[in-house]
Amino acid sequence: MLEKQFRAYYEHASRMDGVTGENLLRLLESRFDNVLVRLGFAASRRQARQLINHGHWLINGRRVDIPSYQVRPEDIISIKADSSATDTVRRATELVSTVPAWLQADHDALTAKVLRYPERSEISAPVQEQLIVELYSK
Repeated sequence: MLEKQFRAYYEHASRMDGVTGENLLRLLESRFDNVLVRLGFAASRRQARQLINHGHWLINGRRVDIPSYQVRPEDIISIKADSSATDTVRRATELVSTVPAWLQADHDALTAKVLRYPERSEISAPVQEQLIVELYSK
């Protein structure tokens, strides 16, 4: 992610209700490419971005090819029925051990549901978000 896009995320997080740093992490965690990695449908964020860009994924039955798409609670994520990437995704699901509590995954059907937004305690990023807020608030 480049600086300009990151600043836009910060600006959006600062306008939201609540703690700006936690909002920023929640926005970043809710990106479509990150969600695919958390679900275990992609081995890395780069692979997730490529699978999304090539149009292999659907959200609520509609094709989404934007990796920065913000998923929302109650969104249903599924792979396209005739996708050529099904084998790649199945191999990636073998690498995952657990799925975060805010997501629900069905690795057999390659579908998932976003239950809610993640809480700060569920985000395992080794980041001190307060330092980011202090830097961007100048």
